[in-house]
Amino acid sequence: MPNMNGKTVLITGANQGIGKASAIALGRMGAKLVLVCRSEEKARAAIAEIEKAGAKNVELIQGDLGSLADVRRVAKDFLAKHTRLDVLLNNAGLIVPSRRTTVDGIEETFAVNHLAPFLLTNLLLDVLKKTPGARVVTVSSTAHRSGRMHWDDLQLANGYGAMKAYSQSKLCNILFTRELARRLEGTGVTANCLHPGVIASGFGQTYGGFLSVLVKLGKPFLSTTEDGAKTQVWLSSSPEVEGITGKYFDKCAEAKPSRFALEEGAPERLWDVSEKLVGLAKSASAAA
Repeated sequence: MPNMNGKTVLITGANQGIGKASAIALGRMGAKLVLVCRSEEKARAAIAEIEKAGAKNVELIQGDLGSLADVRRVAKDFLAKHTRLDVLLNNAGLIVPSRRTTVDGIEETFAVNHLAPFLLTNLLLDVLKKTPGARVVTVSSTAHRSGRMHWDDLQLANGYGAMKAYSQSKLCNILFTRELARRLEGTGVTANCLHPGVIASGFGQTYGGFLSVLVKLGKPFLSTTEDGAKTQVWLSSSPEVEGITGKYFDKCAEAKPSRFALEEGAPERLWDVSEKLVGLAKSASAAA
């Protein structure tokens, strides 16, 4: 088991499922945990469980990743207390049965699964670069293989489908990782993404409905959250992947993503679109 003593790990969506399992595993290794969760009540219950499992240092930052303002506040709150960030684990994700928009007017799947980690990572880049050997780990999915980039309608205003939106967002995670790794060359910070497996967790339960019923029925045939967390815990802590960047992993091994995930020009194009949607260039100018 790697030694994570003295290392700080920020995990989004850590109050259930593979996020909580990852927090338990990394906490047992000695990491200081900073958990970003939407529901404070659920988060406090999860923290009690995580501490009971052996974690010694757990902190909560409450925030709704469906709000760009909240993402900015989460980053600000973290930076106010911490001078290092060894691992940013972009774990939070959801699937939305019918099209919904966030407080910012952005389609929710795209907002939470892609734009939130995109913005949060960018806002924390300076502290990541100051931390030797820092890692950014983003949870994608094998669902990306059915994903396509709908460049003319990224928010699927026309022809929305739950899996259509989800698979596109998971494809975005890989394109984001590839471009992030390119931009971080020479800094010592690595960026990788992964498929966690098909897991029996709270995923798919947010809005209920037919999808929720299907997930519940399938639970006995799915992997445990502990199994699902293995690859992201490994990418967050193992010396085996030190210095490896820009890759996609499955079952603790590098895997080849879909041809659409490897498409030339797509990572840069998505980055540019995402910057505009989150107002990153504008906020950076204002900060300057």
